[in-house]
Amino acid sequence: MPMLPDEMKDQVRDTLADLQRPVKLVVFTQELECPYCLQNRELLEEVAALSDLVTAEVYDFVNDKAQVEAYGIDKIPAVAIVGDEDYGIRFYGIPAGYEFTTLVHTIRMLGVAGSQLEEQDRTALASLAEPVHLQVFVTPTCPYCTTAVALAFEMAYVSPMVRADGIESSEFPHLTVKYHIAGVPRTIINETVDLEGAAPAQMLLDKIEEALATPEPSEEQADDA
Repeated sequence: MPMLPDEMKDQVRDTLADLQRPVKLVVFTQELECPYCLQNRELLEEVAALSDLVTAEVYDFVNDKAQVEAYGIDKIPAVAIVGDEDYGIRFYGIPAGYEFTTLVHTIRMLGVAGSQLEEQDRTALASLAEPVHLQVFVTPTCPYCTTAVALAFEMAYVSPMVRADGIESSEFPHLTVKYHIAGVPRTIINETVDLEGAAPAQMLLDKIEEALATPEPSEEQADDA
C-alpha cells in the first residue's frame, strides 16, 4: 500500500519540478528487528520516484558496513540527504507528519534553492574552527519542529564544520532518556549545551559558541547524567 496519497504525490511532484541538481536519499534499513524501517524505505522511495533528479539508495545496516561507516550512521531507520556533496544532513526515524515538509524543503535546498540564511549568519558559520554536531529532537505532530530542523540542516549545508541530525524522538526512547527530552523541538549541541524551541539563527549561533567553549563530558560523566 502506498505511503503517500495521490494528491500528496502531485503536490510533491510540482514542488520538485524545478530541481536543477541531483539529490540522493541514502536510506539505511534493516527489515528484521526494526519496526519502522520498512515504512521509512517505502516513503523515501516513493518521494524519489516523483522527480528524475531524486534517487534513493538503500543499504542494510548490518551487511553494508562500508556505507554505514562512510555516512556515520549509528541507528536506524535513517536517511542521509546528499546533494553535490555530503553536507552531513541526516534524519533518523520516519520523516512523517510535519517532518515530511522538512524532507521536501531539504531536497529543494540541495537541488535548487540553496540556503536562505542571512549573510551575517553565513559569516559566523564560516568562522567556525571546530566541529559542531547538532541533534534536533522532533515529533511528527510538532508544528514548530520543522523550523528547528530546517535551520540546523541549513547550517550544515553552509558550513563543512557542522553536521546536523533530525531525530524523531518517539522512535529512539533511549535517546530521549539520555538527553532528558521533555518537550520538542530541542537541540543538543556537541553533547554539552541544549536549546529548546524553534529559535532564530542568532540564538542557535550563540549556543554553538557556548558549546564550543564547554568541554565535552567524559564517558563516566555522560553515564551518570
